[in-house]
Amino acid sequence: MVRLRRRWALGLLLGGASATALGATEPVLGRRRAGTLVRRQPPPVEVENHAAGEPWWPQDGPRAADDRQRQIQGYASATSVAPGQTVDFHVAVNPAGPFRITVHRLGWYDGAGARTMLTSPELAGVPQPVPPADPATGTIACRWPVSWTLRIPDHWTSGLYQAVFTSAAGWRAGTPFVVRDDRRAAALCVVLPVTTWQAYNQWPTDRLIGKSLYNGYTAGRRDPLVRAREVSFDRPYSDEGIPIHLSRDHDVIQWLERNRYDVSYATSFDLHSGRLDPTRHQGIVFAGHDEYWSAEMRRAAERAVAAGRSLAFLGANSVYWHVRVRPAADGRAERVVACAKTMPDPGQDGAGPTLRWRSIRQPEQALIGVQYNGIVGAPQPLIVNSASHWFWAGTGVADGDRIPGVVGGEADGLNPRTPRPAAVTATVLSRSPYRTREGGRRVQNTHLYETPQGGLVFATGTLCWTMALNRPGHRDERIERATANLLDRIVGRARTAAEARASEPAAG
Repeated sequence: MVRLRRRWALGLLLGGASATALGATEPVLGRRRAGTLVRRQPPPVEVENHAAGEPWWPQDGPRAADDRQRQIQGYASATSVAPGQTVDFHVAVNPAGPFRITVHRLGWYDGAGARTMLTSPELAGVPQPVPPADPATGTIACRWPVSWTLRIPDHWTSGLYQAVFTSAAGWRAGTPFVVRDDRRAAALCVVLPVTTWQAYNQWPTDRLIGKSLYNGYTAGRRDPLVRAREVSFDRPYSDEGIPIHLSRDHDVIQWLERNRYDVSYATSFDLHSGRLDPTRHQGIVFAGHDEYWSAEMRRAAERAVAAGRSLAFLGANSVYWHVRVRPAADGRAERVVACAKTMPDPGQDGAGPTLRWRSIRQPEQALIGVQYNGIVGAPQPLIVNSASHWFWAGTGVADGDRIPGVVGGEADGLNPRTPRPAAVTATVLSRSPYRTREGGRRVQNTHLYETPQGGLVFATGTLCWTMALNRPGHRDERIERATANLLDRIVGRARTAAEARASEPAAG
């Protein structure tokens, strides 16, 4: 069993020692310069988290909309916006009637998980049609009118936001969007995987016409043979509007914010378009399941590594499918994701066909250090390797220790037959045997390498790592401490005097 100092472990259980050390406006003691403690102003996200929070999705039995009745549903005109820019919401209400939109920022907020930012005036809602799928691509793209336009206030902090639509009858659904910070470069930038969210979106899950990049419907059953080859952001997310896998991203967001990292947020499309320049940040965090990458996204990540920046992949099965990003039929940019998955690819361009990256001779391991090797049949323990490495410092683990339930969902491993990235050092931090859903035997690896330019590239190799950071019933202080070791090294963060005092043994 891991042995941690009592106050350190207690601090983790209560939300992290560093998250409770100081007040909102008190300057934080930083590194010494010429023997003097330097005071720094808290970063915007740290200040934001001292505001009063409340759950963005009430736990008292909200009436969640569904894709069969479609009581209320909607989508946003953009996946990310900066303060001063606008975002439109397109909402359908069935039957017609009034509704409101509340906007919430997801974060830590002393455990509340979100903060309500504003509420729209009462709006008039009417039913809207579900368009037929495009016969060539399977794309379902709505052309609903604008219900409400929101100008992002200048003072809003970068983050993942949820717009929640609530009808007069109490039915609820929502849609996510990100507020960027284009003015200030935080130490870390979290890239939220909107391309993967949309790839899995089956809207509408009506057993008739709904399609994702995985399935369509045949005789009321999901059928991969009639899946879409292109999916549109001009449609709601299924049922209550929460994308599949978003909870993994929320776990990372909460953990980062309660541990007071200087962080901002962007999306896959921001990395694709160049709105996010990853070289401006010390590290880029890919929070959850980040499977669908364009050539532009990959080149941006490679450019960051070449510039000595660090990458942290906190999920698994990342950079797996090559996708093409296209505009909507009316020319609006970044509204369609195309992934043929099999040949022929009618839209093939100079970047190659939209197949697995490894199928076009650019395996994900060449960037990440490991690559996808299977779906885990049942959660397995993560088995520690290289316990003397600084990554595991302060966790109390030894080689062979088993951390329960951390290997799950999907897993990555080191493939000796696949090219590996250029590295000064490369360390395998876990060797965890598991059985795949189909019964095969594989080994999961958590992996870290240092680049010749001085950066770090880290991959957890499992989809359940984020749950071990934050999810009640799954949290593990060893995973939390190891992740903090990694990110502290990336950002050059030293523990403050107050944080050091908080980790001392309790008196008496």
